[in-house]
Amino acid sequence: MGQNDLMSNAEDVADQFLRVTKQYLPHVARLCLISTFLEDGIRMWFQWNEQRDYIEATWSCGYFLAACFVLLNLLGQLGGCVLILSRNFVQYACFALFGILSLQTIAYSILWDLKFLMRNLALGGGLLLLLAELRGEGKSMFAGVPSMGEHSPKQYMQLGGRVLLVLMFMTLLHFDPSFISILQNLVSTALIVLVAIGFKTKLAALTLVLWLFAVNVYFNAFWMVPAYKPMHDFLKYDFFQTMSVIGGLLLIVALGPGGVSMDEKKKLW
Repeated sequence: MGQNDLMSNAEDVADQFLRVTKQYLPHVARLCLISTFLEDGIRMWFQWNEQRDYIEATWSCGYFLAACFVLLNLLGQLGGCVLILSRNFVQYACFALFGILSLQTIAYSILWDLKFLMRNLALGGGLLLLLAELRGEGKSMFAGVPSMGEHSPKQYMQLGGRVLLVLMFMTLLHFDPSFISILQNLVSTALIVLVAIGFKTKLAALTLVLWLFAVNVYFNAFWMVPAYKPMHDFLKYDFFQTMSVIGGLLLIVALGPGGVSMDEKKKLW
């Protein structure tokens, strides 16, 4: 009984948080979600020569094609972020960012690095959730048209977004024998599973947001490392990637898990 009371109280706190932040949460979620694309686009500007030289040396594609690649990354990411934040052509902006992710996965050999591949897939999951939010807003445009119910593409977008998003946490698990590490892994794995299957989803996602934000600030404090050191750029990239996943989780908190989830199925029982 005590356990049920604790869970009930936690859900009440989460519901109260949602009521207070309902108007602002989707905006904060979108800003967090696109933060890694915004940071990477700005990085392309300030590290133009380094990025171009890396692509030219890696792929032997010549100066012109390497410069075109960097320019495409810069304009595609910054342009997509501006469109998403301004709520204009969001669907096209998401597709553009999907394309940039795919291009980077190949160009920077991320396909063969499991950790970074899972993080890129998690970013893709966040973009899927953003597209699902857009579909939810679009329903009002077709008042009177029957709903597609369980077969709605939005619900499968939310499912795919949830599953892809939790891949980020797989890269954060530390396999060492200490009690704290084991406890942290058990708790985070349980929360990951809850989000993936859509059970107590908003509470689990909000808990993951708090935990991941704390881990991000502690482990990826790039502002504590001098800018001339390579570790500064690595931590900065990691920090904003994690912020994007936090944005995706906040979208789950704001939108709910969707129709393909245990939370929705419980309503039918």
